[in-house]
Amino acid sequence: MSRFVLVTPDVNFDGRLRQAVAGGLQGGVQTFFTSVLPADPHELFAQLDQEFPEVLILGPEVPVDDALRLSTVLAVGFPELSVVLVNEPDPSFILQAMRAGIRDILSPASDPAQIRVLLERACQSFASRHRSQDPKQPGAPGTPKGLVIGVFSPKGGVGKTTIATNIAIGLGKIAPMSVVIVDLDLQFGDVASGLYLNPQHTVTDAVSPAAAQDSLVLKAFLTVHPGSIYALCAPPSPVEADEIAPEQISRLLEQLAEEFQYVVVDTAPGLPEIGLAAMERCTDVVWVSGMDIPSVRGLRSGLDVLRQLNILPETRHVVLNMADTKAGLTVQDVESTIGAPVDVNIPRSRAIALSTNRGIPVLQETVKDPATKGLRQLVDRFNPAWRAQAQRKLHRRVVVQ
Repeated sequence: MSRFVLVTPDVNFDGRLRQAVAGGLQGGVQTFFTSVLPADPHELFAQLDQEFPEVLILGPEVPVDDALRLSTVLAVGFPELSVVLVNEPDPSFILQAMRAGIRDILSPASDPAQIRVLLERACQSFASRHRSQDPKQPGAPGTPKGLVIGVFSPKGGVGKTTIATNIAIGLGKIAPMSVVIVDLDLQFGDVASGLYLNPQHTVTDAVSPAAAQDSLVLKAFLTVHPGSIYALCAPPSPVEADEIAPEQISRLLEQLAEEFQYVVVDTAPGLPEIGLAAMERCTDVVWVSGMDIPSVRGLRSGLDVLRQLNILPETRHVVLNMADTKAGLTVQDVESTIGAPVDVNIPRSRAIALSTNRGIPVLQETVKDPATKGLRQLVDRFNPAWRAQAQRKLHRRVVVQ
């Protein structure tokens, strides 16, 4: 099986790539020693020895413009395929490549070990997208395929957007270019500033009739972030928020869940109509509370209301943010008040405050801080491996009982 297909006239790079694959990856390599790319990808795939590959590597000496053009076509016709471009990773070029559907960029000087790591990541990305395309898997056409993770808090000022942006960045490392974050705090959303973005398009464009009818149009309105994720930011004017209906938000999240493995939703404080519409589409809800009495009581009241409305998603994650042992409350106090266990404890952190002001989430960089451990634990809760392990533990507990 030719799991990897390489197009390049560079014999030396072909040797390094084959050495990387032989060093621990399953599957073979088929190489086309040419710098000429076909206009129609079917011409390329018709020459393959065996079945459709997982990773297409456009190697050294392949014209960049031709590579971007082919990748754009592949992103539409073969969205599960991981396309890797061998080129110098210039920051200004990375965004252009990602918009064209390139999944990763590899330096021409990479050694076999570096190539192997990138190919492993490309294969993981292929596997996650391939599962979402399989009609035998949960999430057949017309039903959500990806997780929709809503981040909620009845009270503002508890770091909800910081949590949401770090979840998205963390998931982007698990599933590159298969994550989108949506800012549904439509009047005063901060996702754009939290990710240091200046988007050309916003939620207003994404709920337009053209986007609602065609997911390709919708994806054109997404903003690419260097953390291998997409973002859909709130409109620049609060006036535009009044023109967006809850039904449009429901449709938007449904579309995104069919296109992405993870949809992270940052919401406005409280329980506005837009937020309730989003919650009904969520597979998971992250409840964020500060370690103060107003936040904890607000969370308890919010949970009580949602129980009465019977719209609480089954999978819940309670996050105690900015936790401080000197605040006069304990984790046990919080749990007894809200009537639910605290799943993740994120201590108060100077590093997080600094990252928020810089617009660079702490999980985007290698930051040694106690708070990053809690954030990684939260991200891991959405990793398929963690969820499978949690389900096995739950099953064993039920059997024992």
